[in-house]
Amino acid sequence: MSAHTHTTAKQPAPQQAVVARAATHTMTPQPAPHQSGAAGAAIFPGSDSRHYNYFEPKGRKATHYEDMTVDVQPDPERYLLQDWIISFPDGTPTYSKDWTAAKSVNWHKFRAVDQEWERTHYQRQSTICGMVQNTIENGRKSGAPARFDKAWVKILQDHLGAYKHAEFGLGTSTMQAQRYGYTQMINNVILTNSSYKLRFAQDITLYLSEIGLDIEGFDNAAGKQHWLEDPIWQGTRKAIESIMGSSDYLEQYFAINVVFEPLVGELFRSGFVMQAAATQNDFITPAVISAAEADYERNLANTVELIHMLTTDPVHGNDNIALFNGWLEKHVALAVDAANNLQPIWSQPRVKVVTFIDAFVQAKNRIDAIASQLRLTVPVFYVAS
Repeated sequence: MSAHTHTTAKQPAPQQAVVARAATHTMTPQPAPHQSGAAGAAIFPGSDSRHYNYFEPKGRKATHYEDMTVDVQPDPERYLLQDWIISFPDGTPTYSKDWTAAKSVNWHKFRAVDQEWERTHYQRQSTICGMVQNTIENGRKSGAPARFDKAWVKILQDHLGAYKHAEFGLGTSTMQAQRYGYTQMINNVILTNSSYKLRFAQDITLYLSEIGLDIEGFDNAAGKQHWLEDPIWQGTRKAIESIMGSSDYLEQYFAINVVFEPLVGELFRSGFVMQAAATQNDFITPAVISAAEADYERNLANTVELIHMLTTDPVHGNDNIALFNGWLEKHVALAVDAANNLQPIWSQPRVKVVTFIDAFVQAKNRIDAIASQLRLTVPVFYVAS
């Protein structure tokens, strides 16, 4: 036997050596440690998709709005392995479902009807501001404010000047409420609602200031005085301050768009100012006010979409309906009182083209139509004759 053959016979094969070593040790399986980037769930709607859609889009494909909005605000119940990493001192998490009495099996289902997010919102606001400013400038260049009926000038000074404070109050309320929404989609619609209200309050302020330059004796401070002291506006103040005083963010959003706007806001803007202005030689004010009417249509569509989702919830729908009907009882009473207090304004123009009763009937039909879409019941109320 050769030396080479003898040496090979003495050495175990490599695989045999591995097996021999393994036999002398007990192997304890170790769990794979979580990597720093493993905060996401292992399986999600786009797990097996090359497009990596981590959420379920409302339509066949995700929209740009959904890409920029859905799940921007985290939720431990969806993708996070850990709980909230930041909480308030009393243990309240960063966002809580308990911040509204309404319940939902899936708050993330909601999508805004207007599909508005940061960029599109700024674009629309910029367009409206430009339109309003052009309208005011062109009206002033033509000398239009000097041709307004004198009685109408006082109405603009006293009552449109007072109403801007109502818009500011609604904007302030929704600005606070948006922080408490459980998802980014809900927060977005409440925040854009706030932005529209604050912009419109600013529109009125700038408009009255500019036409006041062309009208002798125009008092820009009169509106604030009427808002604080005139009995005509105290019901409106009470209704708005009651909305602002609610600790339920969804109640604030609901009360503004389902109740206050049709019964008070739209009643005054569309049912009075836009109807009466033309016969007072005023073709500027309706153009300024029209922006707010378009804003409300968007805000209302978003509100109806969200509330309808909750009233048709497969688990909590009936409880939500009872809750919302309770909110209607509370806020309709306040809004109707506010509307009745506004009635004397309809008699102040020298040329009268619309009555308060006719305008209020339209307002009542409006809230009835909104409630029917939401499966809610508007309480019976009466208007002062």
